[in-house]
Amino acid sequence: MLPRGRPRALGAALLLLLLLVVGFFLFGRDPECERRSWAGEEGTLCDRCLLTPRVFSDGLGTTATLDGDPYGSRNRSTSSLQLLLPPKCEMLHVAIVCAGYNSSREIITLMKSVLFYRKNPLHLHLITDAVARNILETLFRTWMVPAVVVSFYDAEELKPLVSWIPNKHYSGLYGLMKLVLPSVLPLSLARVIVLDTDVTFSSDIMELWALFGHFSDKQVVGLVENQSDWYLGNLWKNHRPWPALGRGFNTGVILLWLDRLQQIGWEQMWKLTAKRELLTLTATSLADQDIFNAVIKEHPELVHPLPCVWNVQLSDHTLAERCYLEAADLKVIHWNSPKKLRVKNKHAEFFRDLHLTFLGFDGKLLCRELFGCPNQFPPGAEQLQQALAQLDEEEPCFEFRQQQLTVHRVHITFLSHQPPPPRPHDVTLVAQLSMDRLQMLEALCRHWRGPMSLALYLTDAEAQQFLRFVETSPVLSARKDVAYHVVYRDGPLYPVNQLRNVALAQALTPYVFLSDIDFLPAYSLYDYLRASIEQLALGRRQRKAALVVPAFETLHYRFSFPNSKAELLTLLDAGSLHTFRYHEWPQGHASTDYTRWREAQAPYQVQWSADYEPYVVVPRDCPRYDPRFVGFGWNKVAHIIELDAQEYEFLVLPEAFSIHLPHAPSLDISRFRSSPTYRDCLQALKEEFHQDLSRRYGSAALKYLTALQQSRSRA
Repeated sequence: MLPRGRPRALGAALLLLLLLVVGFFLFGRDPECERRSWAGEEGTLCDRCLLTPRVFSDGLGTTATLDGDPYGSRNRSTSSLQLLLPPKCEMLHVAIVCAGYNSSREIITLMKSVLFYRKNPLHLHLITDAVARNILETLFRTWMVPAVVVSFYDAEELKPLVSWIPNKHYSGLYGLMKLVLPSVLPLSLARVIVLDTDVTFSSDIMELWALFGHFSDKQVVGLVENQSDWYLGNLWKNHRPWPALGRGFNTGVILLWLDRLQQIGWEQMWKLTAKRELLTLTATSLADQDIFNAVIKEHPELVHPLPCVWNVQLSDHTLAERCYLEAADLKVIHWNSPKKLRVKNKHAEFFRDLHLTFLGFDGKLLCRELFGCPNQFPPGAEQLQQALAQLDEEEPCFEFRQQQLTVHRVHITFLSHQPPPPRPHDVTLVAQLSMDRLQMLEALCRHWRGPMSLALYLTDAEAQQFLRFVETSPVLSARKDVAYHVVYRDGPLYPVNQLRNVALAQALTPYVFLSDIDFLPAYSLYDYLRASIEQLALGRRQRKAALVVPAFETLHYRFSFPNSKAELLTLLDAGSLHTFRYHEWPQGHASTDYTRWREAQAPYQVQWSADYEPYVVVPRDCPRYDPRFVGFGWNKVAHIIELDAQEYEFLVLPEAFSIHLPHAPSLDISRFRSSPTYRDCLQALKEEFHQDLSRRYGSAALKYLTALQQSRSRA
């Protein structure tokens, strides 16, 4: 046993230790810092615990450094500013300048991060060039996000307003357009958040909007201080930046009070400042940011400094790590280095992971309604929901019905693209594929020298893998005349005809070659097709013709591709090649008449027959594919019937050929072969298709119905 006095001494020692700890917390550290830390407030970084910068007051009880260390007490999170939150369902306005293919991809990731956290309706004001507008109009129309309104403004009309300003920044003229937003956006719009495309949100944008409530009567613009030494002019010898107040401000995230800017004569103010500085400085280095800072230097009362966590800048020389202690402190991450995700800094890997989370995030999951707010639905969305609600989930063909009604999110021209020059007989190869056929692309590019329009059925994550695949492929990255259109996965069945229609709609040449991704065309086919179109005078005679490209197949994964018709016939006679699906689906290509083709020297006409599904070259304005056919079966057959019903004549080209390469069967063909229900549903779709034909073409459609009945009796 311990002596009787030992527990008493031990208790006294513990009490002394406790008093020391309490004393340390009460007197050894800033009590305000401890209050905030113990309270668990979001963003517990307290400036007095870390550094004591020179500060000035913004008139609202918050402080911000302008000429010393840039972070000051603005390191506090937004929660410490006691936000005056806007009404629950207030519309928040966001303006973004976006031009080109890469920025269009960036804005999607930005919007995913915003939509993930947002609780308010949004109105996007997008200043775009023609490329970005074409992409984003299609994407937002097919995304169908509730409570999001999108307005477009033509960047081309704004170029004359800023083209007189020399700019060294890689953003070019588009990097100057934020200066003219107050004169471009609607007069009825009082406030707007302006964002660069290379920012990622990690909080609700409503909190940023709420900071308008902290502006003084004179403040018109809210900015986060620049988190580098750029404007101090000491980065290298003879570095001469534009004038700025202290370290200056970064314009990747801006709060603009538009009506106040109009009242103070903002347009005249920034133009006078820019013209004066350009007398001694040859150009802007950081685009609009230089001019904003020069104006603020002259009129510091106009700026409301924002907490630095609303624009954590990841440039090459960033000091952003002083801005935060924990991940919870972060609000907006700004990839403001030309290196973007490849930038090197202390916590780059953490920031990349956060950004990549949204990059691969399924955009469909963001189509949720806002609880407690009247949801403004995109055009057609309510009717679509009603149609889906009427479907019977117990009906055997429910999956088919649901897939037919699904509107897929579409990102056209996902990668940079150079449209072909206008030529009267030019042909675009049109096809569709999924991730498991990606390996076919390089071989296809080697065989087909002309433009291509390809629709890819991918998840958001697969789209990023595809991007990296193209970027690292010397063959694919060199081809700028291939337009890739991503249709995002949604539903259990492969929407083959919807994909074909997306690719077909984006073809830019007068004619299209409707092919499949697992076929390799003859090396000379592109030139031969253009010559054939010219020789047949299809354009001049307004002749409705479908040029048939005979299809063959090999069962060998490795074989020597024929360079001519003569070589192909040799392989055919040797058994290395076969006419396509001769042993499984001979009626699909029987009308092509391969026996006649062997000897043919000129194009010859063939008649439609039941189940005929050749690969054809047709005018770009040909009938679209019937989207009801999803999964496997009859998707091309129905299209050929439509061509025949519209009196296209089928002309087989004597020197043309395309060869199918072997591959593992798709999931849909496996289901077709194994499931009687699947086949029954396909039969129901065929019958509905014929009923529609009868309504549109009357008695002329009887031959197709007769052919269908004969086909069923043979089966």
